[in-house]
Amino acid sequence: QVQLVESGGGLVQAGGSLRLSCAASGRTFSNYAMGWFRQAPGKEREFVAAISRGNSLYYLDSVKGRFTISRDNAKNTVYLQMNSLKPEDTAVYSCAATYSDAYRLPAVYNVWGQGTQVTVSS
Repeated sequence: QVQLVESGGGLVQAGGSLRLSCAASGRTFSNYAMGWFRQAPGKEREFVAAISRGNSLYYLDSVKGRFTISRDNAKNTVYLQMNSLKPEDTAVYSCAATYSDAYRLPAVYNVWGQGTQVTVSS
């Protein structure tokens, strides 16, 4: 089973960009589909993006055209490039790994990172 560590969060002004990284340990990274989720204070965890083992991409409607998920299996890393950030994107962002193809459901992910804070100021 992999372990996941996120990095790249921070404080950015509205309209700015951040790139989140999620580094995985272990040799089985390529066997997993990977997802990014976020959770704002007082709100439920929300699906943001996912990339399948075959590199199919899935996005929350409100981030389409602004966020891009990608993976580098040679580096055991998944990325989330976030452009044109808005204050409503403020949340703790977590990456997760799953063998399932129900990518939008947090319950199917069996490995989670610790999360990284993204704060977008207006």
